[in-house]
Amino acid sequence: MDKGYSLVTGANRGLGLEFARQLLARGGHVVATCRQPGKATALNALAGEHPGRLRVLPLDVAAPRSIAELARELPLVDASLSLSMLVNCAGVLHSGERFGALDPAIIEDSFRTNAMGPLLLTQALADRLADGAKVANLSSVLGSIASLARFGTPSYDISKAAQNMATALLAKALAPRGIVVLALHPGWARTDMGGDNATVPVADAVAGLLRVIDGAGAGDSGSFHDWRGQALPW
Repeated sequence: MDKGYSLVTGANRGLGLEFARQLLARGGHVVATCRQPGKATALNALAGEHPGRLRVLPLDVAAPRSIAELARELPLVDASLSLSMLVNCAGVLHSGERFGALDPAIIEDSFRTNAMGPLLLTQALADRLADGAKVANLSSVLGSIASLARFGTPSYDISKAAQNMATALLAKALAPRGIVVLALHPGWARTDMGGDNATVPVADAVAGLLRVIDGAGAGDSGSFHDWRGQALPW
């Protein structure tokens, strides 16, 4: 059983909540973050089921001040806390964008949340990452330039492409410590973001992603795979 600490962002619902659930089922300790813990009903219920093993903390990944505050709070959870896994799951997808009417504020919000957030959070928590730890950045095939088929969700697509570059850069920065950084596509998962027509059950997506994360070695750092382990083009 995995007794180490994992940190999961965006853990109030969807993939983040399921990551927390499955990591707890493995026997580990989880620090789960979201913007408004007081409203995270399902996450707080999960914490009640695992007393002492799930700690819920506030984090807005788009706000550098919030990232700094989380980094200061972690020693209060456990003075010797060392993360074996960081799952950057928090993200935003703005719908209804149309060419000719793109909103700069929406593009900026998408970039700050989906790309800048995971980059700066990983940097802020680098000293808390154990040597040989895994960093999983939840990306999307929509961030693959080579796979682009249409004009749609531009702020999301652009921010996920930027996040993919952040993953590659973090892999280089953390390679001396054997830390593996991955860009991962969860498939079209049945989350609030994925919608009712999505094809992959959330539990299956996360179980698959965890298999990919667990099986990744130093040679895989900086790569882009889907939840089944298939390599994706940049």
